[in-house]
Amino acid sequence: MADPLLQVTDLGLYCAAGDFFVDPWRRVPRAVVTHAHSDHACWGCDRYLTSTAGAGVLQLRMGADATIDTLAKGKSLNLNGVSVSFHPAGHILGSSQVRVEHRGEVWVVSGDYKVEPDPTCDPFEPVPCHTFISESTFGLPIYRWDAETVVFGQINDWWRANRDQGKASMLYGYSLGKAQRLIAGIDPTIGPIYTHGAVEPMNRVYREAGVNLPPTTYASSLPKSTDFAGAMVVAPPSANGSPWARKFGPSSDGFASGWMRIRGPRRRRSVDRGFVLSDHADWPGLISTVKATGATRVLLTHGYTAVLARWLREQGLDASTLATKYEGERDDASEGLTTDETAP
Repeated sequence: MADPLLQVTDLGLYCAAGDFFVDPWRRVPRAVVTHAHSDHACWGCDRYLTSTAGAGVLQLRMGADATIDTLAKGKSLNLNGVSVSFHPAGHILGSSQVRVEHRGEVWVVSGDYKVEPDPTCDPFEPVPCHTFISESTFGLPIYRWDAETVVFGQINDWWRANRDQGKASMLYGYSLGKAQRLIAGIDPTIGPIYTHGAVEPMNRVYREAGVNLPPTTYASSLPKSTDFAGAMVVAPPSANGSPWARKFGPSSDGFASGWMRIRGPRRRRSVDRGFVLSDHADWPGLISTVKATGATRVLLTHGYTAVLARWLREQGLDASTLATKYEGERDDASEGLTTDETAP
């Protein structure tokens, strides 16, 4: 039997025919990167290939000296006889699925994806393939997302109530992707929007890419005498409970994540409000995406892989788990971790 087109090695997911890695977890000569989150983009690779839209955030993450090649969405590149192309994943700015074709066989590596609309990135596009490698972060039937308009209505109501009580609103979300989605969705007429130092540089790259964000101000650039009552402060989860967060005076804190759907993570986060907003597909989104690809084989990574694999096998598909180094250590896959790099 011929070797699979993509296979897991000690360095990551490797395409031997094309001699490249997709989202490697160690330094390699050539990395094809779905998006710039740290569990998909490994620092120190000789060359990176990513989508044109995602180049700015990847450069910011990998450093000015990183060599980054780009490819426009839908365009193909031949790497040693293997055709590679990027297709929107709807996760964050520039996030892409990687389509790999060799001798008529097509694999798609989804990276991370969501199917709900998001003004800060290109919408998800299903890609027909024979083998689909899918995340399953929220691969349980309990995870079903409300419409984005409903969630932002809840956030805006919370912000107004805090403003009327003379409080600042501390809203926590991952610094790359989630924070910008939050800023794009809230109502800037309620009050000023301030940001953490991990968030504001990402805002700048998003704006340079043409994403429309309301005005924001780096909070630490303001004088100590600044009155933050009524303001919205967007920060990574690692800032929750820190000395930095306490300088804003009386405040209410909220956390935006798909994990807020269930009670346990809400308690562990010790925040006043939890808002169910994820940049990953929910259970119906995962199911509909697999069906849309037409794939007969599905390999699942990250999250509730066993549950989703079993359900897909019951539907007649060849479904199994693809073990990766980053199982449980991703931006939106761990409800217990609190660092900026691993929070939802």
